Amino acid sequence: MKSFAALFNRLESSNSTNKKIQFLFEYFRDAPDDDKLWVIALFSHKRPRRTVKTSLLRQWAAEMAEIPLWLFEETYHIVGDLAETIAKVVPGGETRENKSLSAWIELIIDLKDKTEDEKKSFIIEAWSVLDETERFLLNKLITGGFRMGVSQKTIVKALARLLEEEEAIVAHKLMGDWTPLKTNFKRLLLESHASDALSRPYPFYLAFALEDEVEELGSSDEWMAEYKWDGIRGQLIKRGDNLFLWSRGEELINEQFPEFEALLSMDEDFVIDGEILIVKDGEIQDFNKLQKRLGRKNPSKKLLSSHPAMMMVYDIMELGTEDLRDLNQLERRGKLEFLMKMIPDEIALGISENIEFDSWEALKDIRSSARNRSAEGLMLKRKSGSYKVGRKKGDWFKWKLDPLCIDAVMIYAQRGHGRRANLYTDFTFALRDGEKLVPVAKAYSGLTDDEFREISRFVRRNTLERFGPVCSVPPVHVFEIAFEAVAESTRHKSGVALRFPRILRWRKDKQVRDIDNLEQLKSMIKGI
Repeated sequence: MKSFAALFNRLESSNSTNKKIQFLFEYFRDAPDDDKLWVIALFSHKRPRRTVKTSLLRQWAAEMAEIPLWLFEETYHIVGDLAETIAKVVPGGETRENKSLSAWIELIIDLKDKTEDEKKSFIIEAWSVLDETERFLLNKLITGGFRMGVSQKTIVKALARLLEEEEAIVAHKLMGDWTPLKTNFKRLLLESHASDALSRPYPFYLAFALEDEVEELGSSDEWMAEYKWDGIRGQLIKRGDNLFLWSRGEELINEQFPEFEALLSMDEDFVIDGEILIVKDGEIQDFNKLQKRLGRKNPSKKLLSSHPAMMMVYDIMELGTEDLRDLNQLERRGKLEFLMKMIPDEIALGISENIEFDSWEALKDIRSSARNRSAEGLMLKRKSGSYKVGRKKGDWFKWKLDPLCIDAVMIYAQRGHGRRANLYTDFTFALRDGEKLVPVAKAYSGLTDDEFREISRFVRRNTLERFGPVCSVPPVHVFEIAFEAVAESTRHKSGVALRFPRILRWRKDKQVRDIDNLEQLKSMIKGI
């Protein structure tokens, strides 16, 4: 655990990506294979399953610190992170135990079948023999993931340097649903296995947001355009008698979407990339409808009928046994169209429309009506571009529509986390519904640090009620809220759900009487 704590401190102390790559390289070079694998897993969001309830951890920490539980809870609300709160509150000293990272994780996993008293004994003993940083890391292993600015790309670069392999090859090896409980470092990264290759997806190619004027891309003749769909990215692999559907988050989701099993009747093998959507009666449904299918490993016949899924396919990486990624966009599109002609009509696959346009001005007009097609905007793809690995700038751009906006009033506030734990940064906003205010959105980004400090002073001085960490405040401050789309929702009191709400600006020039009403928001559901 000492070496892992040292790595954590080094990573936390630097904002330099190159330094983080060097720190990880040095750790991977020197650490035991089991610890290497767990570090890769933890930074890839593959943490062990929780074996101790957080309510028990809070209770035991308060007891060990000899403070009342309510005081611990108040401290937790201020700090904003349970692992950090426990690490600071419970008494401890210098490290008296030097088990490896993997050994600690094995002990945590073994707690699953222990009694509550046995769990308590283990946790209190662990807290007492670890220093503050190590206690924090142990708590994180038990309660949640690590968020320290280490991306999958950074991990890949460090491993590629260690293994002296191309980054694309390493990225491919790390794809899939592996865990340290199912494999080891040697098998995952040093050996080749036919069975692994059969199911393993390709790394997704990710687009950059178009920030400059579209004319800056050069001649429109060099580009293709498609609609940007609002679903979940999926990679569909058909190899022999095997079918695998992977999400962009590297989750195998075959069971959630059985609509594609009929592809097994085809002779052709392929790997295709597209967007999973809910389409009913020929109409693409909003993302809120898709959420009802996510996580359902055995969707009922009723759900399959009411929320039928399909994939809007827009690229192909493999046909037969041929890797097509080095072909240019036009060539891959031709291969994709060839494949799609062989797909039976009853199978829920469609090909994303290749939009015809003869100038950027003409494409701007098409983009302006994208919401009428249930799209978020357009995708721009350079005709000469290959299918790359990860987010590489130059060949794929997402040209999203300007967001929808409403003026809403803040009614609740909650403290942030990390460096913003002493500021109120998470807000709930409401619109007028007749004579009452109805909450419609939560947002926590979009203000400057000075604005967060100013609104935090207001919250501290004007809190009306407290509901745990949430404070209600007088409805006087108006904010412009941006969002991508709005849909009907039975889960929310307002009857609507906003897609990606965020604060656009603080409207100090407006009063609560100037905010929008709920009917105005609902009128945006079908587009304007």
